[in-house]
Amino acid sequence: MGKYFGTDGFRGEANVDLTVEHAYKVGRFLGWYYGREHKAQIVIGKDTRRSSYMFEYSLAAGLTASGADAYLLHVTTTPSVSYVVRTENFDCGIMISASHNPFYDNGIKIINGNGQKMDADVEAQIERYIDDGEPAIPFAVGEDIGRTVDFSAGRNRYIGYLISIPTRSFKNFRVGLDCANGSASSVAKSVFDALGAKTYVINSQPDGTNINRNCGSTHIEVLQKYVKENHLDVGFAYDGDADRCIAVDGEGNVVDGDLIMYVCGKYMKEQGKLDNDTIVTTIMSNLGLYKACDRAGIRYEKTAVGDKYVCENMMANGHSLGGEQSGHIIFSKHATTGDGILTSLMVMEVIIEKKQPLSVLASEVYIYPQLLKNVRVANKAQARNNPAVQAAIAEVESTLGDDGRILVRESGTEPVIRVMVEARKDSVCREMVDKVITVMDQEGLIID
Repeated sequence: MGKYFGTDGFRGEANVDLTVEHAYKVGRFLGWYYGREHKAQIVIGKDTRRSSYMFEYSLAAGLTASGADAYLLHVTTTPSVSYVVRTENFDCGIMISASHNPFYDNGIKIINGNGQKMDADVEAQIERYIDDGEPAIPFAVGEDIGRTVDFSAGRNRYIGYLISIPTRSFKNFRVGLDCANGSASSVAKSVFDALGAKTYVINSQPDGTNINRNCGSTHIEVLQKYVKENHLDVGFAYDGDADRCIAVDGEGNVVDGDLIMYVCGKYMKEQGKLDNDTIVTTIMSNLGLYKACDRAGIRYEKTAVGDKYVCENMMANGHSLGGEQSGHIIFSKHATTGDGILTSLMVMEVIIEKKQPLSVLASEVYIYPQLLKNVRVANKAQARNNPAVQAAIAEVESTLGDDGRILVRESGTEPVIRVMVEARKDSVCREMVDKVITVMDQEGLIID
């Protein structure tokens, strides 16, 4: 990871960590980078944060000053930007969003011409330009100056694409949607209504400051209550830019990304559509998912945390399904990035074709209790590789055996070590996590 760009773009508090000057320079670089041999065309989408407007205009100013044409999708989802880039032959796409973060944060996600997260080497060049002004990029002049183009039609084409994917009507299904007061507010209801569902929508009135606030996939309890009180068949919650989806079954139980991958993966395998009979997960997926996959004859691969790495593995090895516990799910036949609304459509397909409620489909997976604690340390690598810490980890692994696991990893964005344990009982999770943290404390690795 670079100085500014992490696994999911350049993110930080608006005008504190990520400023309009940063955005302008990102636009300046991309307009020049893609415009060296032709007039670049770059599409921009944004979520509903108050600061998304200023970043949209800053990026557009930078792009046009370098000679590129900026096409504005306005409020839309991250996966819609990915779709438009790869189907409309744009040089690249930019999504302004901090995903599930609070409204005062924002981010710049750059999507390459294939609709995937931008290559790290290009991000490194952008960082060099931001800090050092290299290379020296000339201003476009005269007729070479770029223009901005209203491209809301691109979002409408994406909506039409989503509607075209399901092969069965959703008629008679009562579906709840939590749009997190974010990007899904402009897309999700239209799709489900067109497919015939009786659609019930909450948190779909963004005001610039209420995105993700006590709603959406990070506050799933809101949708759980709503589904139960209104006797709905199923519910889907998205995050701010709608690249995540967490489901709720008709009984109010949470169906997270791991369970969604199992439900869809098993169905796809039965249909002969699960390429290589394999799903791609991150190291954070629950042990219960792997045990259920073993029983179903589904193979799995594990990547580092981040849907970017899941996507890279899928594309390199020809896999058709992958994702994260947090709800980033990639169906490579239809998309090149996580797509929350697409995920909900694929879950609906399984429910309809199997003629079973989601509660039954997901019941085959026993989710192991999991405990994750973040420990602030002075030096992440030193703490992670400390001999006494390593010995404690090995002892926990031996104690848990095949009935649990421990994962100790460095945060990519904070001075934090994450200690996670899965086991059959919550009490065992607490005991094993505390054992490792106690050793860190005894070794003088923890800071306040």
